[in-house]
Amino acid sequence: MARSRHDRGNHAAEDAFRAFAVTIAPTLAGYFRRRLYPLSAADVDELVNDTLLVIWRRWSDVPAGAEVPWSLGVARHILGNARRGNRRRVAMESRLAPDPHGLAAEDIVVADVALSEALVAVSEGDREIIVLSAWDGLSIAELAVHFDISENAATVRLSRAHSRLQEILESAERSSDKRTGEQ
Repeated sequence: MARSRHDRGNHAAEDAFRAFAVTIAPTLAGYFRRRLYPLSAADVDELVNDTLLVIWRRWSDVPAGAEVPWSLGVARHILGNARRGNRRRVAMESRLAPDPHGLAAEDIVVADVALSEALVAVSEGDREIIVLSAWDGLSIAELAVHFDISENAATVRLSRAHSRLQEILESAERSSDKRTGEQ
């Protein structure tokens, strides 16, 4: 049986993975840093390590030429698992000892309030595809690999997500104009 370039059974595959891990680790760290809330910055290294472990275990499944978007797809699943675990932990802690003060101001301050509020208002799926495109620079082809959909479906999905985000931004602007005009 022929071995693929990603076959874990040989030293060349191990060397290829090590080289890939060195190049992808900063990308993964950036991906996690931009999406950490409500997790802490201390979680970045653990999330990167967990992602690299999954990539190594599935090294033979990584599509040649699409390693980065595929890896970011793994990172998305790792982050989702971490968030679910965090929500369960927070829910349990809140039942044990509720925090009367709520969130710290540092956690809720953002550079662009309108855009941040609009991103929060769109669905998680819309937010993910917009962020992958705008912040991570994934092309339509890479988005298709990341979400395991066709390029046409990725184009439509991104276009619709942009439209929904724009509608929310315009609605917020109209509301703000009305409040300002009433004063």
